[in-house]
Amino acid sequence: MGFELCRISELIAIHGRVARVVIAEVKGSSPREVGASMIVWDNGQEGTIGGGTLEWEASKRALDGDRISRHALGPELGQCCGGAVTLVTEVYDAKRIAEIEGNVWARGEGAQPIAITRILSNSRREGTEIKPQLLDNWLIEPIAKPTRQIWIWGAGHVGRAMVGMMHPFPELELTWIDTSRERFPHEVAGDINVLYHADPSEFVKHSPATAEHLVLTYSHALDLELCHRLLGHGFSFAGLIGSKSKWARFRSRLAQLGHDATKINEITCPIGQKSLGKHPQAIAVGVTAALLSNGLTRELRKDRVA
Repeated sequence: MGFELCRISELIAIHGRVARVVIAEVKGSSPREVGASMIVWDNGQEGTIGGGTLEWEASKRALDGDRISRHALGPELGQCCGGAVTLVTEVYDAKRIAEIEGNVWARGEGAQPIAITRILSNSRREGTEIKPQLLDNWLIEPIAKPTRQIWIWGAGHVGRAMVGMMHPFPELELTWIDTSRERFPHEVAGDINVLYHADPSEFVKHSPATAEHLVLTYSHALDLELCHRLLGHGFSFAGLIGSKSKWARFRSRLAQLGHDATKINEITCPIGQKSLGKHPQAIAVGVTAALLSNGLTRELRKDRVA
């Protein structure tokens, strides 16, 4: 988790002024962890700090101005969690958000505490990870940046479900590819990289070797060409939508194209969780859950035949 600089900037461009509410401290039981946040604007919000009365009251007052507030969840708010949380609420506009730069956002009133200075120094010198925390009423957070690149090939029903499911997670940078702009929804979030070409497989050579690919196009021929090119290019993960019979045919064709069995078996097919069914949203739920648990390769790499 971290400070969602890109997303807040995007929402400011739309709504003009937004507030961010983040859980800065937790004592005992809490519905969300330190670093969890929500963004609030007039007549709307996204994200959650756990729901219930805490979130309701915080969202109502969010745009009133910056503040630090402490709440006993049981006695004060009547929530079943027995702990206490500290919330930091900050209001941002275009001028304020433009002042934020670098990889870490540390702020508070008065002189910077020695504890904050030490954390920043250790991070620069030793590369230690900075976690969201409140020290002497100064809040320090890393600027949230994607750590994984997901390339989704296909803007049909399953592709749209995949993008909708994965887009809210800031650690995932999405690249979405198809044959024409008309294949995509009319509106696509600005932080999604949309690419289109009559032959989308031409984009494979531009994908990072560490990217994770989900091949979901409308065309078996295009799916096969993408698998062929991905095997020659390299990837961290490649998953192909389809049945066991489709994968059997693809394995045979890929072998004829010169790929050995060990290499071919680096592609996972089918993807998803069979028990959830074949509805696009069900496929997206299964794949996303495995991906977020860092078990995509282990969980989905099944039904392989050498």
